[in-house]
Amino acid sequence: MEPLNLHGWLPIRIFARQGQWRVDWCWFGDTPLHQPFFREAVDEALRLPFNQAFRRETPLATLSHWQAESPGCEPQAFICHASRCGSTLISQMLAALDHCTVISEPPPLDSLLRSGLPADTLAAALRGLISAYGQARGVVGQRLVLKLDAWNIGELPLLRRCFATTPWLFVYREPLEIAVSHLRRSGMHMVPGLIGPSALDDAQSGFEREAFIARRLGRLLQLGLERCVEFQGLAVNYSELPQAMAGRLALFFGLDAEQCRRAFSRVEQHAKQPDQVFVADGASKRDEASPLLREQVERWARGPYERLESLRAAQADSGF
Repeated sequence: MEPLNLHGWLPIRIFARQGQWRVDWCWFGDTPLHQPFFREAVDEALRLPFNQAFRRETPLATLSHWQAESPGCEPQAFICHASRCGSTLISQMLAALDHCTVISEPPPLDSLLRSGLPADTLAAALRGLISAYGQARGVVGQRLVLKLDAWNIGELPLLRRCFATTPWLFVYREPLEIAVSHLRRSGMHMVPGLIGPSALDDAQSGFEREAFIARRLGRLLQLGLERCVEFQGLAVNYSELPQAMAGRLALFFGLDAEQCRRAFSRVEQHAKQPDQVFVADGASKRDEASPLLREQVERWARGPYERLESLRAAQADSGF
């Protein structure tokens, strides 16, 4: 086999065709990945004339071959979250640092985690994929942070088999505020059937929006709680942000005073829409909630949220 040369290329899609798993690659060069979500960086890169003229598609095994040829840096941290709760703010603060490469909710990672591939094949592909994202990008002391899709908290054990010692955190928020955000504009996992089978599914019938969102949210928070206990994840409430980036999150990510200062340069921006100024909206969301939504959130999400808060308090008391 001839030596591979995938320097500057990143995986943008993993898919099955005629029973064979394939990888689509896109040329990024050393361009920093500063967008709130990886798919936005992909959209921008695909507009380059080079990427419009050339396409690179390989077998899934190429991920492992490329890792052997050119190992990328190991991930420094994984960010898991309950959605609409500040995880993008954290990732954008980290993306302000020259040495930090943040890959936010990359579709190929979700595709692998929910592929159903045999354990050994999946583990090799996951290591190869993350190694590809950790390729050197022209900076000294590069660190790689990956933010997962919200529903991937269900697949976290698969990731932990490959990266058992990588620190990770779970970000969450007052559940009524999350629920109102999804009623305003539903995330993919809050639309019945849109993401396919996932760990958020339950045996309940009926798709009334308030009840469905509250149930899914309760399941997300419960899984976050269980994973934090099982795999020593750091519980982080939205209410701690952004100040925690100068406190326990600075310790978690290994940031010095100058790096903290640079990270806080992103605080005035809206995390998902950097051209807009961030405005706290917790109170307005709670005021907007209907009696039905309040009832459903209390029924399905309040319990796991309060248990997460107890865990967070215990972690803080122990210095974690």
